[in-house]
This record gives sequence, structure tokens and C-alpha cells, in this order.
Amino acid sequence: MTPTSTRNAWLFLSPALLLMGAFTFWPLLFGGYVAFTRYDLVSPPQWVGLDNFRYLLDDPVFIQALGNSLRYLLVVPAIQLAGIALAVLANRALPGIKWFRAAVYLPVITTVSVVGIMWNWMYADYGVLNGALHWLGWVAREHDVGFLSDENLALYSVMFVTFWRGIGYYMVLYLAGLQSIPAEMQEAARLDGASAWQRFWRITLPMLKPTILFCSLISTLDAIKAFEEVLVMTRGAPMNSTYTALYYAFHQGFNQLDFGRGSAAGLVLTLVCLLLAWLNFKLIRADHR
Repeated sequence: MTPTSTRNAWLFLSPALLLMGAFTFWPLLFGGYVAFTRYDLVSPPQWVGLDNFRYLLDDPVFIQALGNSLRYLLVVPAIQLAGIALAVLANRALPGIKWFRAAVYLPVITTVSVVGIMWNWMYADYGVLNGALHWLGWVAREHDVGFLSDENLALYSVMFVTFWRGIGYYMVLYLAGLQSIPAEMQEAARLDGASAWQRFWRITLPMLKPTILFCSLISTLDAIKAFEEVLVMTRGAPMNSTYTALYYAFHQGFNQLDFGRGSAAGLVLTLVCLLLAWLNFKLIRADHR
């Protein structure tokens, strides 16, 4: 490249680099520094070394929150299997299939506040789900199921909302992967006498492996960073049973105004995300050997 073309390239890149520097790289660097300080937005940051991390290790709420975030990973295989199944169905030329695709994708573009209000109403003691259970006779009318008030059920209820919101997104990704598979391969297998299940297991699934690994990586990171549903539906209640690591960081920083501990919790979560991403990339390299 000539000096002129190099200069022009940097000029074109400079607006994006400035925005990334101001809103991505600088917050990352400053947040990493704040994790080792005591900072409340009023006084200047005071260096405390590893004190914030020692506090996190001794805080049972953080340990519970981190455990809940890891438990949230149960959503990943469920949403992948459901996404593949719906994509296979949506890939067929059935009557009304466009409406079906739109209906499944609608929760993805619905704002989380609307989703939270709707599901809080459905999960309520006198909500739709309890009403259906009473009507079916599975639950006595005087014993409502506390979907969000029972500490043993609340986290799984919130996890289901995450599953419901995200399934349409992964359906679209898998649908794109299915439509990229050459139709000639399916037709040749059909002419050779392969059943629908054999074609799916021997052709479709192997060809979908790159998409599966990509979706697994994205859904794993989204699950470990679960926050929005917790914020609008439970705020960590009941008995901290729906606390996640990211919500803990938010609570420490913006509710307790302890940005040092909040940043430390966020840094720990970042390291967990990097570890999970590394494991996914290890699987990708192993698959291509």
C-alpha cells in the first residue's frame, strides 16, 4: 500500500476507532482499574488491591449469584435443541409458515419491560398459569404455585422466560444454516433410500455443526450474563434465589454505590466468560481436525 492509501484508510477508520475507544476500550480499562479501588463516584478512587476480591469470596450472596449464573447454563442445550427443531419445521413449505416464523420471532423484538410485565401477570397467584393448573385439576385452588415467590422455582421461572425470548433468534440462525445446505445432497440421499431421520442425522446435523457451535457460544455467554429478566421480574428475590452475577455487580455499583466491588464482580464474570469462550473454541478446533 502507498502512504496515501494507508493515510486514507486510517482516516476512514478513525471515527469508528474513536467511538470504540470512548465507549468500549476506555470503560474496560477504567473498570478494570476501579475493581482494585474503593470508589463511590463522590470521592476519588482509593487503591485497595485485592480487598474487593477477598470480599467477594467471603460474601455468600456473590457465591450464590455466581452459582445461579452457572445454573443458568441449563438454558443453553434446551434452547439449541428447540431452535433446531423449530428451524427444521420452519424450513418446510407448509401453509402459513411465514406467520409461524413471525410468531416465533416476535418475542425477540419485544422489549424486556413488556415481557416482564406479561410474564409477571402470567406467573401471578391468580394468573393464567395457575388458572390453567386449577382448571386441569393438577393443583388445588387453595394452593397456588408460587412461580416467582417460591425460592425453589423462581430462578427456573425466570430461565424459562429467557428461553422463550431467545428461541426465535436461534431458530433464524439455524434456519439460515439449513438453507445453506445444498439440496442436491438431500435429494441424492433420498434416491439412495435414506429415511428422513437418516438424512437428518447423517447430512443435516453434520452440516449444521459450525452453526451449532456458534449458537452454543453466543447462548452460553448470554446465559452467564443473564440480567434483564432478573431486573424487571424479581430483582433477585425471593431470598436472593434469582440473583445472578451480573445483577450482583449492578446492585453493588448502582444501588450500593460501591463501584469497586461491582467492578470486581464484573471482572470475575468476564474471566468466566473468557473461560467458557475458550472452551467453545477448543471444541471448534477439535471439530476441524
